[in-house]
Amino acid sequence: MAIPGMNAANAYASVARLGNSATGLEQAVGPATADSNGPNFGAVLREIANTVIEAGRTSDAQTQAMAAGKANIVDVVTAVAETETAITALVSVRDKVIQSYQEIMRMPI
Repeated sequence: MAIPGMNAANAYASVARLGNSATGLEQAVGPATADSNGPNFGAVLREIANTVIEAGRTSDAQTQAMAAGKANIVDVVTAVAETETAITALVSVRDKVIQSYQEIMRMPI
């Protein structure tokens, strides 16, 4: 039987690895340097990943406070829902990026 919290913990760990500049987004899309033409794609992705990581940390903190009897259940549910929404949005963006990449690869030269 799978433990529900373990899936969430694995998702948080995966997103946290994206924020690591040595192994995450910087290696995949290049360093986050802004040029005069607009924002860097890697910087935008890093900002999104950091937002999701922060939502996960807030959710974890609220859950721990609830376990200690210091938080309201409404705050915990709200934090978990915000994290779930952020992860769902991140996965949707990832899917669109992969779909776009596949479409570009199918284009004739």
